[in-house]
Amino acid sequence: MSERTELSDTDLSETELASATLLLVDDNQQNLELMQAWLEPLGCRLEMAHDGQEAIERAGRVHPDVVLLDVMMPRMSGFEACRRLKDAPATRDAVVIMVTALNEVGDFERAVESGCDDFLTKPVNKLELTTRVKSLLRVRLLKRKVEELLRRQRGG
Repeated sequence: MSERTELSDTDLSETELASATLLLVDDNQQNLELMQAWLEPLGCRLEMAHDGQEAIERAGRVHPDVVLLDVMMPRMSGFEACRRLKDAPATRDAVVIMVTALNEVGDFERAVESGCDDFLTKPVNKLELTTRVKSLLRVRLLKRKVEELLRRQRGG
């Protein structure tokens, strides 16, 4: 086969990172602004939502690669928003990171049951946030590259 099938860490270019979308969801404006300031240097498109319902609507339009999702929000909890994101064909592959002040085992179990991929505990640490987002974004973008390669190999 002459087509290149190997994927490496260096395959993620600035162009690919610039094509990625992060959706930040929190009902606290200061939390949103802080996450935005910490994540802007990645060069990804950043979208914001202020509650679970707005997150579902925005995600349906922008198809985020990674969603940072607060748990305790008005109108719709992060648990319900995550479940809906994972149930919808257009957003099911998005990586969902729950950001929460909750710390009971039952809360983490409920988050996993709703489809969450990872957790961050509030107050969020800048290094932990940026490291986890970069790592999970890399996984998401590599998965997208594999899917594109497989689609091309099938002739579609």
